[in-house]
Amino acid sequence: MSRIGKKPIQIPDGVKVTIDGRKVKVSGPKGELEKEMPPMVDITVEDRKIKVMRKGDKPREKAQHGLARAILANMIKGVVDGFKKELDVIGLGYRVENKGKGIILSLGYSHPIYFVPPPGITLEIETPKKEKAEKYSPGTLVRINVMGCDKELVGLVAAKIRSFRRPDAYKGKGIRYYGEPLRLKPGKTGGAGGK
Repeated sequence: MSRIGKKPIQIPDGVKVTIDGRKVKVSGPKGELEKEMPPMVDITVEDRKIKVMRKGDKPREKAQHGLARAILANMIKGVVDGFKKELDVIGLGYRVENKGKGIILSLGYSHPIYFVPPPGITLEIETPKKEKAEKYSPGTLVRINVMGCDKELVGLVAAKIRSFRRPDAYKGKGIRYYGEPLRLKPGKTGGAGGK
């Protein structure tokens, strides 16, 4: 048995789980999610607990067993608490502002970037205050919080926003995840060439 796959998932109060063949629908206070599970697993609900059982013992079936259980656990957590990714925008003259349903990013290009998140994702803009400086990466101008109940979608949107201006290898300017470790390259040293 997969160590992760065999653990039952407790269904909290206020969360409704519906199973229709391979489709699992979970609804809770933060929203509603629907996903299709792999064909190699069977999902049952007993006594407010979700149990995931696999159909065989092949390596792929064992892998799908743990994957299906992890996806279901993330769906439950998403509709109860939600997920959040924090992106720090660092760089002189870089700006982010709200416009309609999306945000406008000025990241040193000749044109601003207008980004509208997909349904189910909320973008929130924070400006760091001096007394809360430890909550941000050094030099942060603006923080973008990407929030939603679908963990996969939150990660995809955060990665998309980060791709607009990845951190520079020398000064670290750009968009990075909060707490993301960066290995900066040393700059070229100017000196008289050898004679």
